[in-house]
Amino acid sequence: MKRKLSALLLLIITCIVTGSEISYASTPYKTYTIDGYGYVTETQSAYMPDASITKVGEDALLSPSDMVVTEDGFIYIADTGSKKVLVSDLEGNYIRTIGEGELTAPTGIYVTKDKTLYVADKDGKKVVVFDEEGNKIQEYGKPDHPLYGESMDFKPQKLVVNKSGNMYIICEGNTNGIVQIAPTNGGTFIGYFGTNYTSVSLLEVFQRAIFTDEQKAKMLSKLPSTPTNLSIDESGLIYTVTQGDYQYTLKKLNIAGSNLIVPDAYDELPASVTTGAYDNIYVASQDGYIYEYNSDGELLFVFGGRDDGRGRIGLCDKVAAIGVDNESNLYLLDAEKKQVQIFKPTEFTNLLHESLFLYEKGRYTESKEPLTQVLEMNSLFDYANKAMCRAYLQEENYGEALKYARLAKDFDGYSDAFWEVRNQWIRDNLILSMGVLILVFACVQVLKRLQKKKGIFNPLQKKVRGFYDRLLVKQMVYSRYFMKHPVDGCYGVKREQKASYLCANLILLGVIILSIIGKYGCGFLLKTVRDGQYDLIGDAGTVIVIFLMLIACNYLMCTINEGEGTFKQLYCAYAYALTPYIFIKPIVILLSNVITYSEVFLVQLTNYIMISWIAVLLFIALKEINDYTIRSTIKILLLTIFTVLIAALLIFIIYILFTQVLEFVVTIAGEVVYRLET
Repeated sequence: MKRKLSALLLLIITCIVTGSEISYASTPYKTYTIDGYGYVTETQSAYMPDASITKVGEDALLSPSDMVVTEDGFIYIADTGSKKVLVSDLEGNYIRTIGEGELTAPTGIYVTKDKTLYVADKDGKKVVVFDEEGNKIQEYGKPDHPLYGESMDFKPQKLVVNKSGNMYIICEGNTNGIVQIAPTNGGTFIGYFGTNYTSVSLLEVFQRAIFTDEQKAKMLSKLPSTPTNLSIDESGLIYTVTQGDYQYTLKKLNIAGSNLIVPDAYDELPASVTTGAYDNIYVASQDGYIYEYNSDGELLFVFGGRDDGRGRIGLCDKVAAIGVDNESNLYLLDAEKKQVQIFKPTEFTNLLHESLFLYEKGRYTESKEPLTQVLEMNSLFDYANKAMCRAYLQEENYGEALKYARLAKDFDGYSDAFWEVRNQWIRDNLILSMGVLILVFACVQVLKRLQKKKGIFNPLQKKVRGFYDRLLVKQMVYSRYFMKHPVDGCYGVKREQKASYLCANLILLGVIILSIIGKYGCGFLLKTVRDGQYDLIGDAGTVIVIFLMLIACNYLMCTINEGEGTFKQLYCAYAYALTPYIFIKPIVILLSNVITYSEVFLVQLTNYIMISWIAVLLFIALKEINDYTIRSTIKILLLTIFTVLIAALLIFIIYILFTQVLEFVVTIAGEVVYRLET
């Protein structure tokens, strides 16, 4: 994800609070979210940098590795450098020290509700347990179970503990997964949990199939990544972050170890994860970016960033851990700066959290009031619009639900609301519609009888026949014959002059117009462009360029390979082959505006039929116009595709060279003007 950080003026105020060192600052970064189209967009500041804790009492942090913020308002910091755990209140005032003299290299900690402290001592190769007062009560070493692995070392880095006392431990170098240890019998190995998987490319599969054992031994081994950090929520769900695991960077694991979410945005270097009071998920990247998701992995905000050396509060050097208190204040442990940075939520975020909590619990109607306030602050915040849609759906106000679903690009909500609106319209207008159809049918029958007895339409029919006798109209009508009888149609184009450039261009114009209407006028559920954004010239140009490039490259290949067709014949035949688009695309557009998600397959099926029909017509046109065999036709098609790719590459290279030359000329001109002025 692109991260843009604003360079705003930073005001630092330093004040001394008893036993701690705290400084305050303004916002040195921008806040982003993802809209319904999947684009990153700027939004209001979600969190403000409020303070930084640089000391716990008189103890400066030497090499902090982990941090836990408890519900009752205490901060536990694992300081690997001083080989102890420091405890403070939320302002950084010293409470106590734990583990001094007992620990070798504390790198991970977890605090239970009864204030029991679990410490992952990596170099000590053990997990040490302390009570609230800091007294050592238990110690767990390497499991002696054969399934753990005799040669596998035990270097615990991070850990969490569930309500049953079972420990989930990330160990350095252990790619088998998260180690599960039960507290019974001095530590019982349960197994591995939430193992990451590796992906193998088709090239690697092929290499492994043909390589010798010696060659395979030289290949890089594909081992699963070890999770970087983990967290646990009130329900016992485990959250992990893994560096370099792409869309599986963040996982939400159930008791069986199955992942429940795939986030719509992720960072390549996640450092820590935690959960908030509203079922929201926070991920902090190593570079100081903070991601907030809802419980389904949908991104709410991303903000923060890496410090540029000016020591600005709100920006970090290297994040080690993230925590959150009951007021949704965020605490970010910076291992390089050796401090804890504190972020306070804005009014906008507090309202969103309130509505988020109600929305996630299914209390949609109650969530409307805070959502309304959120939308007053930012009417384009898609998540709030989506929640409003669901609230109105529950109230059976489907018209308003449609409105907010469209604003939020919430296709599921829109489909549900449209289903109800459509059903209501059918119920209200069914009898009237049937009456209109019967009336129309009766009128048609009456007019047929009048025509049969008195010929009232004879003058009109004469004019129509005269219109159809015109050459251009005959050629246009012939395109419909070509669509049904392509072999005979190609004979007419090649031998009987039943096509012209004008007719072919009119068909191509129709294709362009329908493609534009289909792009901007199709139903919301199938729309792929933003509402209100148009590029008509670009759309038309794309169709024309693609058509002409295909024609030119194909004609070149046909000429080289003794094809009989002229450029005009190929041009007209290929244009006629697009006729199914003229007849079927309007049906697709109409269908797209009256269907729900469960009926989208109708549009997809119709599109497949249309594209297949056009492909068959193009193949037959190439074969018949040039008098090729089927084998030769396939050969020419492949050569045409290759030639198009080469031509596209050549055009791209020329474009790059032209832009570079233009940039050079502009730079030289600017330099000349500057020197003349000075």
